[in-house]
Amino acid sequence: MPKFLRIGVHQSNVSGYTSKAWCVRRVGSAVFLKWGAVEVHGTGAARKVYWSRLPQEKIIRCGSAQRAQDYTKAAIARRRSHRYEPLTGTIANRRPSAARGAELKQALATILIVDIVGSTAKAAKLGDARWTKVMGHYYAAVRKELKTCGGKEVVTTGDGVLATFKKPAAGIACATAVQKAVRTLGLEIRVGLHTGEYTISGGEMVGLAFHIGTRIAAKARAGEVLVSSAVKELMTAQAAIALRDHGVHRLKGVPERWRLYRVEG
Repeated sequence: MPKFLRIGVHQSNVSGYTSKAWCVRRVGSAVFLKWGAVEVHGTGAARKVYWSRLPQEKIIRCGSAQRAQDYTKAAIARRRSHRYEPLTGTIANRRPSAARGAELKQALATILIVDIVGSTAKAAKLGDARWTKVMGHYYAAVRKELKTCGGKEVVTTGDGVLATFKKPAAGIACATAVQKAVRTLGLEIRVGLHTGEYTISGGEMVGLAFHIGTRIAAKARAGEVLVSSAVKELMTAQAAIALRDHGVHRLKGVPERWRLYRVEG
């Protein structure tokens, strides 16, 4: 991800500088932006840059790869005209005294959220012993499809699973395969997928992208797989996967309105 830094002296910070960093990445027809206040310590090769607080993030959906490329070039040109300099290396989360030297690692992935519909009622109906067996088969089925499709399990939350994929098509293929597999257990699931950037700090994954994926899954009904517009824009060459417009939605706690798409077939 190209990164740029603008140095700005802040009188209250006598130990260093308070400045601003701006980052951009283009993937297909989407542009991912990240920016925020940073602290800069040292000079030359010994210089270290730390986020002062969690950076802001935004996804620009340009409609075509050429428009996204043009947008990125223009955005970089604007930053350079505002006295930004190219920045190499990583931007750490906080100063070592506050974060024990843990650095932010940035990643871009398609995030899949799987959730069982009506799990509480089913558990009450089956009883603890039978429900525990069903859940064992459920997780085994999900993990089998994750392995087949190249997904990486991040965490399980009650009856939900969060996983990441390098390619959105793999995430959608996994979602539909899991749907078919768990129906044999008498279960219905809802699935949400979103492609976005997140950070890894001290082994923990954080980022708005995870919240967006969770909110999209909450919009799905039993048996539905819903994806964000960010996923759709990266699927333009995948004619075998049909996506139907599911309208514009507000996602709880997430800025702006989001257009969602339903996976057909």
